[in-house]
Amino acid sequence: MKRLIPLFLLLTFSCSKPLDPNVQKLGTTEVTAQLTEVPAGPFPSNDLYNYAYVFRYKVLHVHRGKIDGDTIFVGQYNPLKARAKAEDQDSGKVGGDVEQFRAGDIHRLALEAPLDQQWMGGIVDKYFNIKGTRYWAIWTAKAN
Repeated sequence: MKRLIPLFLLLTFSCSKPLDPNVQKLGTTEVTAQLTEVPAGPFPSNDLYNYAYVFRYKVLHVHRGKIDGDTIFVGQYNPLKARAKAEDQDSGKVGGDVEQFRAGDIHRLALEAPLDQQWMGGIVDKYFNIKGTRYWAIWTAKAN
């Protein structure tokens, strides 16, 4: 049994992907959080305009910076696009390896706040009646 524990640890660490360095250096706040819901209804089309769409996350771990509470609201730029293809001339630095947003997924996020000082375009916030800071997602990576 004692020999199985080191083998298990070796396999656990060798199977996890390396952490994207952008998530560790961008923004002033870095968290691992679970996307708790994707609000009902379709996302607006990216053909009409660029926008940030606010999602609700449950914070699992704060790696750097400060978060008040365990629920945060995060604006993702043009969420119909994969994070690796989201950056454009309007967005500034944004990216990551998340292909689509699904409730229950866990993300490692590099954030900046408040959202309305980071992104001056359209914001779709279906949580507008809930008080709290809105964060701008600079980098969104799948958590290991």
